[in-house]
Amino acid sequence: MPETVESVFAGVVARNPGEPEFHQAVREVLESIGPALARHPEYADARIVERICEPERQVIFRVPWEDDRGRVRVNRGFRVEFNSALGPYKGGLRFHPSVYLGIVKFLGFEQIFKNALTGLPIGAGKGGADFDPKGRSDREVMRFCQSFMTELYRHIGAQTDVPAGDVGVGGREIGYLFGQYKRITNRYESGVLTGKGLAYGGAQVRREATGYGAVFFAEEMLRQAGDGLDGKRVVVSGSGNVAIYAIEKVHQLGGTVVACSDSAGYLLDEKGVDVALLRELKEERRTGLDEYVRHVPHAVTVSGRTVWEVPCDLALPCATQNEIGGAEAAALVAGGCGAVVEGANMPTTPEAVRILARAGVRFAPGKAANAGGVAVSALEMQQNASRDAWTFAESEQRLRDIMRDVHARCWATAEEYGLPGDYVAGANIDGFRRVAEAMLAQGVV
Repeated sequence: MPETVESVFAGVVARNPGEPEFHQAVREVLESIGPALARHPEYADARIVERICEPERQVIFRVPWEDDRGRVRVNRGFRVEFNSALGPYKGGLRFHPSVYLGIVKFLGFEQIFKNALTGLPIGAGKGGADFDPKGRSDREVMRFCQSFMTELYRHIGAQTDVPAGDVGVGGREIGYLFGQYKRITNRYESGVLTGKGLAYGGAQVRREATGYGAVFFAEEMLRQAGDGLDGKRVVVSGSGNVAIYAIEKVHQLGGTVVACSDSAGYLLDEKGVDVALLRELKEERRTGLDEYVRHVPHAVTVSGRTVWEVPCDLALPCATQNEIGGAEAAALVAGGCGAVVEGANMPTTPEAVRILARAGVRFAPGKAANAGGVAVSALEMQQNASRDAWTFAESEQRLRDIMRDVHARCWATAEEYGLPGDYVAGANIDGFRRVAEAMLAQGVV
């Protein structure tokens, strides 16, 4: 990093102690944008880097709720409204025991550049709680969501901040959150949350968007290299929403996903993962991958091991941050992997990225490759604002066009700055420039 940017990073670490994920996300961006800062000295004069690293607003609140045994539980809720230069704050809510302020800030910071790359008028925010919906009844989840929204509602709105789902927050949770918002405000403000059910203002393809979008980006990246998905052997981490729909789209485009994972280990099905069965087990029955083997005897599950040891042509990390470290990257290289496309947020550590780069493995960062989810969320906002609803085919085509545009911008920006094929630099510089220009135009706010 240039010396001036290094000093900014040192300030970020000093002002935000004990938040390594946030530090990692900031450093990854700052290491890339030096060429843009050299070309645009006005960014330094206006302290754009310092301002973009500091959230506009951070909200932390208590979430008390009652479990099915009548015991009062207390969790902590968060909403970080990071940057509104391009539009209302936009980003998901994560319910998971690992959630703390540093995780929310890392996700919100990444969201700035991801949202900018879509070309849509949305700012960046993120939120969540250290609540674990796993093992909880529907009524417990409902009571938690109602308590969470009882505080959150005063900070959000269709023109202010529009949350969506993330890890642990799916259609069930969004429904409970929206119902409580409507009850408290006495307004049917459908644009206040995205990821809603189709019966009450949701958008076609929103559920599929992040997984589909990552595969569309992978398809473009392979096409740019004169290759394609047809016949490719693919490994996906995770078995939640993003992973399920990434698997579905890979199969539709001619590839074969032979392995996926959950917190207990991974599933290997050499004939191709049965996505309909996986969806039933994970989204409806909420069981582990061991149940899959009872229905598909030729498949096997491997406990306590990394899915990245399975040889593949393409890897799609779709689970969580920092899941691919140095050892996992080395295993991917040894297994013949030619491309890694991030479906999750920052699932690859800096060490792993360097190992992949040295081995010539093409790499697409999450802020570009998994932008499909927030892109379709923005399309849901458009439909809510116009009281309209688009077909599945129309929505999917718009998603595909957006992901092609994101890929094209990353590729073109990297070439413009003399870094051909560097998707990390292309994504970071293009996203940063878009936000920086908007911040300059709006003055010091």
